Amino acid sequence: MFIRLIALFTIVPLVELMLLIELGQRIGLWDTILVVIITGVLGAALARSQGFRIVTQIQRELANGQLPGESLIDGAFVLAGGLLLLTPGLVTDAMGFIFLLPHTRTILKTRAIKYFRSKIDTGEIHVNYKIED
Repeated sequence: MFIRLIALFTIVPLVELMLLIELGQRIGLWDTILVVIITGVLGAALARSQGFRIVTQIQRELANGQLPGESLIDGAFVLAGGLLLLTPGLVTDAMGFIFLLPHTRTILKTRAIKYFRSKIDTGEIHVNYKIED
């Protein structure tokens, strides 16, 4: 796991830097900076709107006496997407938008649920919970 983190925190920034340099050479420095700023602003607006929508959904589910499991997963993806969009770069921005857009987030959420269910079924993850009345 430690090796994966080292690779993540070294390879991703290097790829981002290479892409930004290449884009800068093709469209110019100021246009590249403008692209980074625009994706950041659009991403922040999208993260804000999706975040408010998810918080409202969670409140609605709690008011109806339901556990907001899937809504919390949506919230985690929106938070991750917002954080990725704060990081300057093209790859992280693309991933951030994938996490923020409802359609692609639904696909990711379905895969995440299947992944964690398989880990629980094989005993790799243990879940202890107690519902109190």
